[in-house]
Amino acid sequence: MGRAAPGSGDPAYWRLKALTTFRELGVVPEIADALEAEGISEAFPIQELALPIALGGHDIIGQARTGTGKTLAFGAALLQRIEHGGRAPRALVVAPTRELALQVTDDLLVAGGKLGSRVLSVYGGRAYEPQIAALREGVDVVVGTPGRLLDLVKQKHLDLSKVEILVLDEADRMLDLGFLPDIERIIERIPAQRQTMLFSATMPGEIVALSRRYLTRPTNVRAESHTESDATPQVVQHVFQAHQMDKPEMLARLLQAEGRGLTMVFCQTKRACDRVAADLAQRGFDAAAVHGDLGQSQRERALRAFRNGKIGVLVATDVAARGLDVDDVTHVVNYECPDSADTYVHRIGRTGRAGKEGVAVTFVDWSDITRWKLINGTLALPFAELEETYSTSPHFFATLGIPEGTKGRLPAELRNGRAGLDAEELEDIGETGKVRSHVRAGDRDRDRERPRPRRRKRSRARTRAGQPVEATASESEAPAADDNVVDAVATERKRSRGPRRRTRAGKPAADTAESQTA
Repeated sequence: MGRAAPGSGDPAYWRLKALTTFRELGVVPEIADALEAEGISEAFPIQELALPIALGGHDIIGQARTGTGKTLAFGAALLQRIEHGGRAPRALVVAPTRELALQVTDDLLVAGGKLGSRVLSVYGGRAYEPQIAALREGVDVVVGTPGRLLDLVKQKHLDLSKVEILVLDEADRMLDLGFLPDIERIIERIPAQRQTMLFSATMPGEIVALSRRYLTRPTNVRAESHTESDATPQVVQHVFQAHQMDKPEMLARLLQAEGRGLTMVFCQTKRACDRVAADLAQRGFDAAAVHGDLGQSQRERALRAFRNGKIGVLVATDVAARGLDVDDVTHVVNYECPDSADTYVHRIGRTGRAGKEGVAVTFVDWSDITRWKLINGTLALPFAELEETYSTSPHFFATLGIPEGTKGRLPAELRNGRAGLDAEELEDIGETGKVRSHVRAGDRDRDRERPRPRRRKRSRARTRAGQPVEATASESEAPAADDNVVDAVATERKRSRGPRRRTRAGKPAADTAESQTA
């Protein structure tokens, strides 16, 4: 148990430092005005260091923690330097996840609003047709994930021959996800005469090798001192040795701490993620889960609801550890111990963003103590020895500011403070690109498979003989999707018609066309 004191990332440091404005860094008035309209006028350190270099057209290797504003560090320069209005994109931003691609797209659209910048995000899990249609109309900047970018290139819908600026964002994350071969294939399709900017929180050997191979005399930019801990300094960290069976109760009480706002809870597995989210909902908290087994529409719905404050707790696997930029996240909870120091840094980086102070709480089970000691040693954190902590431990309440007497269920009078996940529309974008709400693709497919045309066909055949037959109640109520029932009814009708036709006038009727039309 303990607390890591803020370093130079303390909010006071950010308030006292005289930040440089975007206009002073050479950003054109159109971009500066658009940013100021959003309340953004002063540059953060990574922007102050990288923008002059990027505006000069030089290659950059930028190392900065998430939440320090590196999107605008390359985005403002990118929008200012490219030519707008063409058909083929002049800039390409490659991101590791769909969430990060959407976030970068939103930031670029804000910054380039007065320039009329056309920015398109392309990623898997969505239909190709809307993305292809937008590419045909022409775009200035494409932001995408490696897999979908390569697919569009191979199908000859995406032309990279005019790209002048390439940005690799969160390069270390792309390495972790196995995208390095795809990145190399994409770079080979881009003109050699280009500006390349590579941004990463960490610099493993593979990323260094990638930069040496594809960047030309790059300038290395790092936004913080090399002596700082790799862990986000403006995040107050707490680590508790907790029992697996007591974690749900501890989490529920932690979520009632004073000053607790939007909170992210990280789990190691999808199953644990669903279990924790369901348990919190049962206890009265507005929580939703985000992980890889959910459809893209469901993931985006949960993320939008979290960003918009309609839910207060997002339970996620590491799929959301990168690229989710929500400034108002006050707490991050590692419900299960992360598997590496990098994962720990990326998780707690969801809070304490842009100079704000945040709180990170990690539960370490008995079986994870060895793994935690490796993380603690790598990051030089002061949590080598952990104190056993339970949901009733006085120091747990005192350290996190949990009101005395708090129980594991949210009191009824404190519930329904937010709109909830149901208030966020679930979009299902089909192949036409039209938005359809709350309709599953499987339901539409089953509707199309119902054999109504076949029933109409049989009805027309009966009227063709001049003797229309009205459907009985039992026929109209027959299950539409059950072909066996429909065929059995039709067979029974044939049998019932046969004897009436043969006994007409007391003689068997000839089964010919003439007798049927007589």
